[in-house]
Amino acid sequence: MTGCLDNISDEKIVQYLAKKAIKRVTKAANNESNDSNPFVWKKKIEQEVTHGVPLDTFSVKSEKMKLKERMIEFEKLRKRREERVIEKRKHDEEMELLARDRARAEHDQWEQKLEEFHTKQDKYRTNIIESHEENIEENMGMDSLSSLSNECNDFGVRKPKYINHVHTGYNWNSYNRIHYDKENPPPKMVTGYKFDVFYPDLIDGNIPPSYTIEKDGNSVETCIIRFHGGLPYQDIAFKIVNNEWELSRKKGFKCVFEQGILRLYFNFKSFRYRR
Repeated sequence: MTGCLDNISDEKIVQYLAKKAIKRVTKAANNESNDSNPFVWKKKIEQEVTHGVPLDTFSVKSEKMKLKERMIEFEKLRKRREERVIEKRKHDEEMELLARDRARAEHDQWEQKLEEFHTKQDKYRTNIIESHEENIEENMGMDSLSSLSNECNDFGVRKPKYINHVHTGYNWNSYNRIHYDKENPPPKMVTGYKFDVFYPDLIDGNIPPSYTIEKDGNSVETCIIRFHGGLPYQDIAFKIVNNEWELSRKKGFKCVFEQGILRLYFNFKSFRYRR
């Protein structure tokens, strides 16, 4: 019997112990797992047995302890992952709040600049309109636009009362959008006119008042619009910008004579910039 044991090599003993350890681990895995064929790391077990790990290490009890330790580690990893998710969510919320505060501050600053811009432009527009009215008075020899003249001459012919509005604004065409912005706007330009001329006492009420466009000398930038109502009213004329009119009602054009008032409203066409 002793001779038979002497013939057994260390390698066979290790193989025997490894098989026994694998068998124990497989049994423990079958007891703890719902899988019919649970995974057993056989190569690792063989290496551990080769390096002298005791066979008791691979018992059912030890495998349960290892499984419990692994479950604890898995639980720690899960909690750590959840904590990272919560931290990331908090960080994203804080960054979103900071972005909102920054956007609100920029918006308030922009509104302040916009208000200052409109204040400056109101003053600028007032100066333009006053200059335009003075130009009309100087060139046409008329009274102030704000007054409603009722002067009569020796023949009873008188100037009709009138109200004139000059519309100004910015032309945000492609060229101006490239070279200007809201903080540095392009020069203001006249965009249209409104004329209300009063003819309450026309002798011939069957013929409505009319208007004509005349040249302003050699100027190509301005022209003369003349209103003719008939007796007892004399013609009145205004110098206006010489641009092409929008003749569509959708674009603001209006020319009617009703209740003794000639209303002429029009805007100028805006053309796209082309290189």
